Amino acid sequence: MTSTLRNILVVVLAVTGFSAQAQTTTTSGSPYSTFGVGNIKGSVLPHNRAMGGLSAGVRRPGGFFSINPANPASYSSIQLTTFDIGAYGSFNNLAKGDVSETGFNANLSHIAFGIPVSPKSALSFGLIPFSEIGYSFKSPAIIGTDTVNYVYNGEGGISKAYLGYGVQLGKNVSVGVNASYLFGKLSRFSSLRLAPTTPGVSTKVENSTHVGGLSFDYGIQYVANLSSKTRFTLGYSGTAQSKLNSTDNSFITRFTVDEEGNEGIALDTVYRREGQKAKTVLPLMHTAGFTFERTNKWMFGADVSLGQWSDYREGDKNPQLQNTFGVAVGGQITPDVTAVNNYFKLIDYRLGFKYDKTYVNLQNQDIKQIAITAGLGFPLPSSRSTFYKINVGAEFGQRGTLENNLVREKFANIYLAFTLNDKWFQKYKFD
Repeated sequence: MTSTLRNILVVVLAVTGFSAQAQTTTTSGSPYSTFGVGNIKGSVLPHNRAMGGLSAGVRRPGGFFSINPANPASYSSIQLTTFDIGAYGSFNNLAKGDVSETGFNANLSHIAFGIPVSPKSALSFGLIPFSEIGYSFKSPAIIGTDTVNYVYNGEGGISKAYLGYGVQLGKNVSVGVNASYLFGKLSRFSSLRLAPTTPGVSTKVENSTHVGGLSFDYGIQYVANLSSKTRFTLGYSGTAQSKLNSTDNSFITRFTVDEEGNEGIALDTVYRREGQKAKTVLPLMHTAGFTFERTNKWMFGADVSLGQWSDYREGDKNPQLQNTFGVAVGGQITPDVTAVNNYFKLIDYRLGFKYDKTYVNLQNQDIKQIAITAGLGFPLPSSRSTFYKINVGAEFGQRGTLENNLVREKFANIYLAFTLNDKWFQKYKFD
């Protein structure tokens, strides 16, 4: 079996294995994903997430080639066929007043390819998450003499299938662009649920939106060699404003509640509206940053990001989202890529910090998110021109606050990814 066929088989088996186990399991989620298109995931892969989410000035951190969809200008640094696939798990704790609960969510996170076209250009394509909705909470109330619960649930999200190209122009400048198709379903449910001991029927409102449409990312990087082994990279990436086609469906149904409080089957549908066409407008977004790097030794940098989410629209509705602002700082160090007898010196050690002012504002309180990130890159035994690495990353942070009777969400996100570098699509004289 040739090297190319063998590695294609590895990829197929990896994808099959992940797909078979990538069912989302959610016991609780983020109440802040109620708003807009949910919690924005970003286009950074686990090795970047472990460095605080750096992307604008990142090209080739360490001795491996990697994929950085957040800035397509970085594709020009890919000189070996690169494959990356990963999954994540998220633990969170929600608190409001003296009440708290925990939850867990897991899923396949991404699959991406990078393929060199020439010594100074490359293609990349893949599937990555754009946003995620997942929440479930209730609010008790008394109507007359009856105790009821207002129950709210949401699920779904938007995925991003992209195709990009990056090329180096001259000695120092690289540019790139991604053409993406964003698609997904956003479902939100609200119900007035009677207590099991209360006679009568409960009512549920279901609103779902199917979205799909094109989006474009673009980027530029300037690389200055400060010495034979040290370089400075300045980068910028942006996402153009896009209008996604959306189809809205709404239903109001009535149902009963059993003695254990479980929802029974729908008795009837009192309202139905299907196929309502509209446009979902996603805003212009910017990220700028830099990195300093010593080849195969260390790298550190910082990013600043802005999103004009006040321009976000759902058809003719203005959800009154606010503009976002974020800062990311991080880096990595590899003690000695040539070490033979000490594996720990071959590992990439990553650390970072990020701050985000999200597009949610409740009771005149900005909902902010902060996190400390860390990660490791474990190289695996390689052969000839084939290299393997396992990347592990983690984010430990908090979203929201207990002030003004709001919800504080503490989370731990764990990421696991497999990276392969190889010379595909090349004929060898001996195999």
